[in-house]
Amino acid sequence: MNTIAARHAAVTAVPFDGEPSDAELDAIELEMPAILADVVLLDAQIMTIDRTPTELDHQRIRRARRRVLTARRDLANRTTAATDTTASGGAA
Repeated sequence: MNTIAARHAAVTAVPFDGEPSDAELDAIELEMPAILADVVLLDAQIMTIDRTPTELDHQRIRRARRRVLTARRDLANRTTAATDTTASGGAA
């Protein structure tokens, strides 16, 4: 029976330290408004799970949905604008 212990170093040549890279942290920071908007929407929905939603609950959920859509729109526009400026290369 062959063991893989001798080949283990070749398989895991680059150790994984479990921490996100700087690029991953930058991506998370860019998406943070959308993430927080999703959390607010989930909180509003969770509050109404075990009871009949009131008009105030409906308003809170609608407001949270609008916030999510706005955050996602802004994120999409930022990422699209960033790729447009880098892809143009100055050839106009």
